[in-house]
Amino acid sequence: MSEFDDIVKKKVLSYHSVAGGDINEAFQIQTEDGTFFVKMNTISNLDMFIQERKGIEAMAACHVIGTPHILQSGTTNHHSYLLMDYIESGKRIESYWQVFAQQLANMHRTFVGNQFGFSSNNYIGLTPQINTFCDSWITFFRDYRLRPMLERNKENLYASDIQRLSKIMDHLDEILIEPEQPSLVHGDLWSGNVMTGKDGKAWLIDPACYYGDAEVDIAMTELFGGFPQTFYTTYRQYGCLRSGYEKRKNVYNLYHLLNHLYLFGYGYYGSVLHCIEKIERSW
Repeated sequence: MSEFDDIVKKKVLSYHSVAGGDINEAFQIQTEDGTFFVKMNTISNLDMFIQERKGIEAMAACHVIGTPHILQSGTTNHHSYLLMDYIESGKRIESYWQVFAQQLANMHRTFVGNQFGFSSNNYIGLTPQINTFCDSWITFFRDYRLRPMLERNKENLYASDIQRLSKIMDHLDEILIEPEQPSLVHGDLWSGNVMTGKDGKAWLIDPACYYGDAEVDIAMTELFGGFPQTFYTTYRQYGCLRSGYEKRKNVYNLYHLLNHLYLFGYGYYGSVLHCIEKIERSW
């Protein structure tokens, strides 16, 4: 019997659906022994939960920022699932954004090894993400981020668009720089993947983790609305952003926009073109 089966067989006080994003079904389960959160999908998507668990556990191992406690991933009743403790929400502390910036910077400064990548491939949304270890960050980002995403979008782009993207990749070493060391990054750090815990501080959920350049996380925070300026001012104090970030962030966010184009269609085509134009202007 799985831990999930064991929990649901206990006296359930309440059981209801909650928002779980565009990909999964999600439920809050209240039992006599506590409150749990479970995400469910088809059995074929079990690996997505296995890799999410690895990412959460990697962030938790840094001991610097809140993450949900994972109980189990597995299959039951023709579904795959990821079971974790429920994160109770609280009122934000007064210094919420400063503390979040400090904690994130500390996670980014937790170094493990000297290669870019991760122990296994994972997913950005539903899209497979290659994490083969590589000595060069620029090579990693070109070959395992931008190039696969370009291949997936060939039917969504005109030949002229593909030529422009190919030129960017051919000259990536003129735009990006090699970090001193790899950083553990969340990988999908927009506001929807940040929660306020019972302690009033930021907790991170739904990662697409790997060891990369810390700047990719900060760039992602700016893509869909951004955080208050206090967050960015505080984060910069820890030296994780270097001169030229403002032009590099467009390259990093091009990856996410191409993924949205692939997953959600033509509505993101204009955003991809606008991002390409910004990269070309800053060259």
